[in-house]
Amino acid sequence: MVKTFQAYLPTCHRTYSCLHCRAHLANHDELISKSFQGSQGRAYLFNSVVNVGCGPAEERVLLTGLHAVADIYCKCCETTLGWKYEHAFDNSQKYKEGKYIIELAHMIKDNGWD
Repeated sequence: MVKTFQAYLPTCHRTYSCLHCRAHLANHDELISKSFQGSQGRAYLFNSVVNVGCGPAEERVLLTGLHAVADIYCKCCETTLGWKYEHAFDNSQKYKEGKYIIELAHMIKDNGWD
């Protein structure tokens, strides 16, 4: 069953949306970095996102070491988009805690910008 509730970001802002169903995911102002690697290629790190659900946290060894992460999925179409950093075990990676990775393979830029 597909859920119909969807939080919208202001249309005057540059936003990122789910490639599969066009649900709004993040405002460009929430973008922290474009230099991340997801499981399916390049990914962006965001401070906050909307219209996503979180799975259970699990420990994974990523390129930057051991982290506790939870997969995130689009609440509208249930596509897995990336993950949320729940805990970083290395002090140099603590800045990622509570932040979100969305893979470029699953999102598009919205509101007519490149």
